Amino acid sequence: MKRRAALAIFATLPFASSIRAQTSRNVDELLRSADELPSLKTVIVSVDGRETASRAYHGASLNGSTNIKSASKSILSAMVGMAIDRKILDGVDQPVASVLRGDFPANPDPRLERVTIGNLLSMQSGLERMSGPNYGRWVSSRNWVRMALGSGFAGEPGGGMLYSTGSTHLLSAILTKASGKSTLALARDWFSPLEGFRIGAWERDPQGIYLGGNQMAMTSRSLLAFGELYRGGGVTPDGKRLLSQSWVDQSWVQRTNSVFNGDGYGYCWFIKEMSGETVYYAWGYGGQMLYIVPTKKLSVVMTSREDAPSARTGYRDQLHGLMADIISAS
Repeated sequence: MKRRAALAIFATLPFASSIRAQTSRNVDELLRSADELPSLKTVIVSVDGRETASRAYHGASLNGSTNIKSASKSILSAMVGMAIDRKILDGVDQPVASVLRGDFPANPDPRLERVTIGNLLSMQSGLERMSGPNYGRWVSSRNWVRMALGSGFAGEPGGGMLYSTGSTHLLSAILTKASGKSTLALARDWFSPLEGFRIGAWERDPQGIYLGGNQMAMTSRSLLAFGELYRGGGVTPDGKRLLSQSWVDQSWVQRTNSVFNGDGYGYCWFIKEMSGETVYYAWGYGGQMLYIVPTKKLSVVMTSREDAPSARTGYRDQLHGLMADIISAS
């Protein structure tokens, strides 16, 4: 108690305010220097729920909408947790077959019976990937759910990561079929108490199921609001619990490693050490990033052009470098 009281007193002292101001200036300088990254659109930095720095680049706007691409996978993960909290789904060990059996192919591979909701969340279903070279063929098909379930196995359920938007689309289909409502309707209902959070345009498959884990429009501040929900342990800034603390904890447990960069991967969240801190991040094509550093009470959103890759060009690593610098300066 004495230590907390001392820290509270420290926060009111003039030199404490000076330190905070210097920290803010350091971060502002980092954001100014980030102008050299030609694909960058926006950066917003929040500390303990307060926006401390923000900047838009190359004609973009902080209030503009961006296709957050695969960063939306983390939002699907949250919705699965919300469905479990509401008893719509049984839990992560629930077999996919219990909801989607009607979409199984004729004479299905017996391994389909072993695929669980948790396997889809951690990209360990073993199913053939519907990302990368297969993505175009998949979204051109007449039934995305059936193709994702019927294209065979490239691994074993519970094995290594096979990163696939097909897996998160199956989660969207499971949410839709188990609840009787569209994923967008569920999101609007369940996230409604979260001020500033809104999903804009969102693509649907030929059966009307919203694309789980891609093609979702959102503003930078909306993505930040979502990140703050996780940083707050599932509780909104005004004290409303939308997601259980246990789901946040489960989401951030490393279950496999990313095939892209070796980083840890939980339930649709990447895990990486940066500047001596554990960072949980969502990553979308082109450089759509949400970083959360619980020990620093820090959340950072970065959005970028949506039409250029970020991994093989080294751009994602430049964003990681900027984030590491922000951590060090905060």
